[in-house]
This record gives sequence, structure tokens and C-alpha cells, in this order.
Amino acid sequence: MEIIKLIGAIVLLSGALSLLVSAIGLLRMPDVYNRVQVGTKASTFGAILSFIGIALLKYDMWFTNENWLGRTIILVVFILLTNPVSSHVLMRAAYFMKFPLSKLTKVDMLKDDIDNKVVKEPENE
Repeated sequence: MEIIKLIGAIVLLSGALSLLVSAIGLLRMPDVYNRVQVGTKASTFGAILSFIGIALLKYDMWFTNENWLGRTIILVVFILLTNPVSSHVLMRAAYFMKFPLSKLTKVDMLKDDIDNKVVKEPENE
């Protein structure tokens, strides 16, 4: 029983470290696209690890009226579904608002797709 709490504490600490790396990555990345990408990947991973760690710490309450396990599973699924979609929408909006790419960017595949009429550019209202 104490081993499960120890594992939960380690997983929770790993999640916190992942969130810390995400925050540092936000400061170090050169443009908005890289910042959103780093923030999304690391924060998704960090939040999921944190929720799993909390669930393991509360293992004795998994099947009580409070239903920690079910709530944790719902939160993890919600984060897995919404974080990638929201980051995609943010990056696409930034691209069409003409936020500049980093000088280190070598390939702009979205520009190629727009030029080849694969992707339709949004209309200005």
C-alpha cells in the first residue's frame, strides 16, 4: 500500500518536472509556433502525469462515492482530446495573422499547401 503511494509521488513529481520544462521551453523558443508546440506537448504530458500521480496517491478512494478513478480518467481523456486541437487552432490563427516564422525555419509546408490550393486560406471579413 505504501509502495503505491511512493509510485504516485514519483509520478506526480515527474509531472511537475515536465510542467517546469514546458515553462522553460516557452521562454527559450524563437517564435510563436515553437512556443505553442512545446507548451502543448510538455503541458499535456505533465498534466496527465500529475493526474495519474494524484490518482495513485488517492488509491484508497478509487471506488468510493467520490470516485477518484473515474474523474481522473475523464480528465486525462479530456486533456488528450482538447490540447492538440486547441494548439492546432492557435497555430493556424497565428499563421494566417502573419506572425513571422523564426529565421531558423527551413520549410514552410503550409505555405506550399496554400500555393498548391490544397489548403484554403480563410477569407478576410
